[in-house]
Amino acid sequence: MKKLISTVVILSLTMSYALPSIAIEDVNTLSQNNVKIEKKKNGKIKPVKNKYEYINMEWWKNFNDEYLESYLINAVENNKDLKAATLNVEEFYQNVVMQRAGELPSIQTGFMPGYGNLMGRTHESFAFPIFASYELDLFGKNHNKTTSMRKLYESSILDERSAYIAIASAVGSTYINIVKLDSMIELQEEIVTLRGEILKMMLVSNSEGIASTSDLIRTNESYIAGVTDLTELKKQRTQLLHSLAVLTGDSPNNIEEYKRVNWKELAYSGNIPEYVSSEVIMQRPDYMRAEKMLEKAGIDVKVARKECLPSINLGGGVLFNAQQIGSLFTTSNALFGLGGGIMQNIFAGGRIKANLKSKKLAYEKSLRNYEKVNLTSMQEVNDTLVAVNMDREKLSKQQKILKLEEQDFSLNSLKYDEGVISKLDLNQRKENLMTINKMVYSSQFDCMIDYINYYKAVGAKA
Repeated sequence: MKKLISTVVILSLTMSYALPSIAIEDVNTLSQNNVKIEKKKNGKIKPVKNKYEYINMEWWKNFNDEYLESYLINAVENNKDLKAATLNVEEFYQNVVMQRAGELPSIQTGFMPGYGNLMGRTHESFAFPIFASYELDLFGKNHNKTTSMRKLYESSILDERSAYIAIASAVGSTYINIVKLDSMIELQEEIVTLRGEILKMMLVSNSEGIASTSDLIRTNESYIAGVTDLTELKKQRTQLLHSLAVLTGDSPNNIEEYKRVNWKELAYSGNIPEYVSSEVIMQRPDYMRAEKMLEKAGIDVKVARKECLPSINLGGGVLFNAQQIGSLFTTSNALFGLGGGIMQNIFAGGRIKANLKSKKLAYEKSLRNYEKVNLTSMQEVNDTLVAVNMDREKLSKQQKILKLEEQDFSLNSLKYDEGVISKLDLNQRKENLMTINKMVYSSQFDCMIDYINYYKAVGAKA
């Protein structure tokens, strides 16, 4: 047996060196631009038992809103997309188990009772065969296939993490936009009420000949536009509530029960840096997934190369056969055999060489995708930081404008008390103040959305 294995090994190595025309280059030099990928040794990626680790619940506590946290919990527990992502991970794990079975021996057995007539004599017979086969993985091809499948499994884990981050970001953004619309609706209702009062005063002034009909028409148009804007805001809030229901795995019919914090109390107490290191993208799941797929493509190239080598198979069998079942498992009624074989493709119509070239091209595509993810990740992080910093600056300027408008309104209130200006003039100044106040609150909520976008861009590691 030892001589047989030694002969097979020598023959296999000889045949492998006889195929120089389809030898593969190192996978790190396949790129036409000679781009080298420095791989990190992070170990195997495993799914977490506590899915809240994916979304970093501690970060969401910076909003100090129990309702927001409850919606995030409902999403983690009930969102249908997240359940599908988790099932996808389990499916890929089972694929790894199936592929790993190819590295192990295969054993089959059975039981075959029979009845026949031979040379005028009828008799019964019983057979119990046992067969075993094993492909000797001398070159590690089957192990490479298992490793390649495991890279897909690890990629599915990263896809699951991406899904959790995306859903958490969507829940947070939707909730904050709902609270924002609460504020816009309340302020718009005050504006509509004020415009209604202005319209009544304008009607009186027009009837007395103080205000022109043209001014009356413009005032009426402003009132109608305000009512229309209010209706649009309510429609948007209802649609967002429907979206929040779906994100949390609930029926849209239950939106009337959805609670949220008072819009004047919602605030973010965390810290968003002005600048971050470019290494922050390395913790993003899509970046890590691109790395895994690049590693898988390199392994697939190795497997394609090893397809050029012969396959070595060992097999054996035992057959118990007897006319009486009681004497079936005796040595006198047993046949057995053990053997092996080596098979080498001599001609396959170019399939092996084409497969190798195909895997090389797949590696090139994975390399390009890795480079693209690298660039787009940095872009997204930079975009969110620019949005955070610029919107903060815009909010600061608007708050200064609001203070000036408040001072102006106070002065006009004094003028009204002294009889210098009319109630109509004062109401118009008040509408200006409320419009600017509405703009400031809108910008405050926009900044919170920017923080969530930053959280998503850095892979929930903010």
